[in-house]
Amino acid sequence: METTSPIERLLRGTAITLVCLFFMFPIVWIFLMSFQTNESILRVPPSLIFAPTLENYQALITGKLQTAAGMLEINFMRNLWNSLFLSTTSVALGLVLGVPAAYAFARLKFKGSEDIAFTLLSFRFAPPLLVLLPLTIYFQQLGLANTYGGLIWVYQLIVLPLILWIVRGYFEDIPADVEYAYRIAGHDFWSTFRRIALPLAGPGIAAAGLLAFIFAWNNFVFALVLASADKQPVTVGALAFVTASGIQYGQVAAGIVLSIAPTFALALYAQRYLVEGLSLGAVKG
Repeated sequence: METTSPIERLLRGTAITLVCLFFMFPIVWIFLMSFQTNESILRVPPSLIFAPTLENYQALITGKLQTAAGMLEINFMRNLWNSLFLSTTSVALGLVLGVPAAYAFARLKFKGSEDIAFTLLSFRFAPPLLVLLPLTIYFQQLGLANTYGGLIWVYQLIVLPLILWIVRGYFEDIPADVEYAYRIAGHDFWSTFRRIALPLAGPGIAAAGLLAFIFAWNNFVFALVLASADKQPVTVGALAFVTASGIQYGQVAAGIVLSIAPTFALALYAQRYLVEGLSLGAVKG
């Protein structure tokens, strides 16, 4: 068994520490900014020594933002709830529609299946601005503008292709003989899918759901145009911190901390599924 010398272990530990500091520094800095006033943040040169304050978080929770021009009403907590509701519901719907479709594309080879699958994937390639104008017109005609249902529907352009292709690749990695043996035992197609394919594809489905949730959470353009302030997610609601009297950097930092907390916690909880799902060929296809 090959062993490493103390110098190699020291160099490796130093390298890992430097890499972690490089990638974690922006997050740590934003976290520290969220406890500072604008005067402290804009101080030159910047300093790590400051008197912490909870005013930024208090302003976000109460919805009252104090600016140089006076008191400003904001709906950040409503925007945060909107993001959670829209992302969760969109991913749930995307999984209900995308997982059976992915299984069908993986197991049922029919004429035009690859063309249909690539067409669905191409929705991820197209920039949102390409479809935004037609969607706006259609949504106004159908009465879907400024509705949760309309936003959840359009969010499928983000989550459904991602779920479909990741889960499809994972289903293709599952040996078909296992399912055939279960079918020969007298079970139908739906029972095979539910009891054999779904459990074996669990890590891939979890990875696809997590990535889809992050992409849905970070969406900005669709919600900016298709929804009003009371239904917009936190990515759009953060624009309220840019006021005529200046940018409220402390509130922006506090808003970033609160907005990334759900996705960060979800990623930490599901990182085992994410690593396993992506490393075992779930992105093949």
